[in-house]
Amino acid sequence: MAKLGRGNELIFRVAVSVPVYRLFDYLAPDNFEPAAIKAGIRLEVPFGKGKKIAFLVEVADYSELDSSKLKRVSRILDEKSLLRAKDLRLLHWASRYYHHPLGEVIGAAFPVALRQGKLAVVQTEKYYNLTESGKTVDANQLQRAPKQKSLLEKLQQEQLPLSETELSAWNKNWRPLVKPLLDKQLIQLAQPESKVMFAASLVRDDTLQLNPQQMSAVAAIKEGLGRFGVFLLEGITGSGKTEVYLQVIRAVLERGQQVLILLPEITLTPQLEERFGQRFAIAQCLSHSKLTDRERQAAWLKMQQGDCFIMLGTRSALFTPLKNPGLIILDEEHDVSFKQQEGFRFSARDVAVVRGKILNIPVLLGSATPSLESLHNVDKKHYCLLHLPERAGNAIEPVLQLLDIRNKPMQEGLSEQLIEEIKITLAKKEQVLLFLNRRGFAPTLICHGCGWVARCRRCDANLVIHYAEKMLRCHHCGHEQRLIAHCPACKTGELTALGLGTERVEKVLTELFADKTIIRLDRDSIQRKGSLEGYLQQINQGKVDIILGTQMLAKGHHFPNVTLVAILDVDSGLFSIDFRAAEKLAQMIVQVSGRAGRCEKPGKVIMQTRRPEHPLLTTLLRQDYRSFAKTALAERKEAGLPPFSHQILLRAQAVDAQMPQLFLQAIVELVRPCNKGHIQVLGPVAAPMARRAGLYRYQLLFQSAKRRELHKLFDDAVPEIEKLKQAKKVRWSLDVDPVDLY
Repeated sequence: MAKLGRGNELIFRVAVSVPVYRLFDYLAPDNFEPAAIKAGIRLEVPFGKGKKIAFLVEVADYSELDSSKLKRVSRILDEKSLLRAKDLRLLHWASRYYHHPLGEVIGAAFPVALRQGKLAVVQTEKYYNLTESGKTVDANQLQRAPKQKSLLEKLQQEQLPLSETELSAWNKNWRPLVKPLLDKQLIQLAQPESKVMFAASLVRDDTLQLNPQQMSAVAAIKEGLGRFGVFLLEGITGSGKTEVYLQVIRAVLERGQQVLILLPEITLTPQLEERFGQRFAIAQCLSHSKLTDRERQAAWLKMQQGDCFIMLGTRSALFTPLKNPGLIILDEEHDVSFKQQEGFRFSARDVAVVRGKILNIPVLLGSATPSLESLHNVDKKHYCLLHLPERAGNAIEPVLQLLDIRNKPMQEGLSEQLIEEIKITLAKKEQVLLFLNRRGFAPTLICHGCGWVARCRRCDANLVIHYAEKMLRCHHCGHEQRLIAHCPACKTGELTALGLGTERVEKVLTELFADKTIIRLDRDSIQRKGSLEGYLQQINQGKVDIILGTQMLAKGHHFPNVTLVAILDVDSGLFSIDFRAAEKLAQMIVQVSGRAGRCEKPGKVIMQTRRPEHPLLTTLLRQDYRSFAKTALAERKEAGLPPFSHQILLRAQAVDAQMPQLFLQAIVELVRPCNKGHIQVLGPVAAPMARRAGLYRYQLLFQSAKRRELHKLFDDAVPEIEKLKQAKKVRWSLDVDPVDLY
């Protein structure tokens, strides 16, 4: 029976960022202004033995709980909600669709600092511009102070006030240069208001000439501004998709609207940030995990308040509130990095489409290798396809070559023919890119005498050798130990590194090409802040001869002087239990190949393989990605797999190997009466990696051609699952539309 609060007090129904599928009722705080109370404001509430930040969902005049048991809201943190009604509508939808607790979904929309209850204020930045003397002085007069000269030239070039953020992006050590220029009265503090947006000063004068296909794409998207629609920009690598983005963004800015650009990885941010900075004479915000909490909060609030018009970010930036939304762009829309793989497991691509519909703005998805889901939506007329079939400018597509390495002598993964091709390329003063999607020295340490293998004690996985650090490391749980010299099993056997990693290939490259500059780009080599940007700068300045790296090299990067690309181990992706493996491999091959010959010089791509007749490889070699995709979609349709069906994966893990199985079996029995026969229930089975970080892992897959019935099943089942006695003895999670059945 519904019960009023004490003395008919109002009830604040709030969401708290905890993994619980329910809202919490609190008595309204003392002395508050009812007119200022809006859904979405942050509150501080007593929770358990401490306090937590909560988000107001609604104000009610009743509670199902006895009013004497209700605690009072401690304090109100916001004078008005930081989220608008349409932002909240999206979050409520995401909570329902992904069957995830609303409190954690709303929490994901805020940067960490705001989730912790920090004040929602942007620290005022200083702006600098030229004095009248600074505008006319010859910068060469500062020849003896070259760093001061460079700052003066920067401001003379810009002709607009520059913020501290913009100056930091230009040169991280700009601050010591300001005081002497202030003392010389060449620059001055400026009012940020003087940098008001207007069409004449939006764009620097370096817009590139478009080819007919680019012009057609830009025209179609510009015609769709101001209303919802999804455009799939399918362009081969090097076809000028970024230039299409830039020209469409200009049109959005001229309408006084904001643009949100999402990238799959932060490794793509530096080059795009520089490209955008070269084109647009306005500030842009960044949002990714390498920034400090303070920097991410500032970017979030600038977009929320309308003080910034362009944001470049990774998937978490999707929920950034926009005061004047105009366009959402997802670059490399096929990339699995757009799917959150833990906690709130949302797909940034799919949620972006829903957000565009709610905001009534267009969504632009770009890729050289579109996902099969997006191509399926094109076939169903849900998306509008825009095709860029030619490389921009004078660049031509690279020549692809399969190199059969069966029974061929190899030097740490490099065939003699590939080594010769590298020598020929370097002799022409051109750059080489080698791709191997496995970091470390080698994936296995094995005893040549007894066959003992170094395994992780907490995972069903081998320890990876990191030779330079003399460490063995698990790439799944992070466990590490010193590299051992003798076999612990037989005590006498010789320990041998088995398999290839980027570190091992780098070692042999330095021996074969001792006079050349080699850079290795993987997660291990770019941990230091700013190291990636430094490496990319060296590559583009022509100071590097050979680039060796993992998947971070596969997309987005523009290396004008790279003419030879080699995929060292293409076979590793040919055999997998994952039905998406072929799609992922095809995308990887095409994306890596796209790094070759991006300017006037012709490019070549060599794929080392022991399976030269494999259908996937021959299709990509003789036809193109679209041909592969057409065949793959037909196979998926015949097999009843996504995108022709829909899946929800239920994972469970525990220290006790039996408990996840018992829990999942209880769920099978729980849903059986509700299943009308349209939903396949597969499992429970052990996860492909059955033990990880000391926990035994099992999973249960639900699949149906009818999305609505599948979600209705979980709408009813989730509250009952929480009540299962086994639920308290396992960690469990739901993954709607999984992209990885790991």
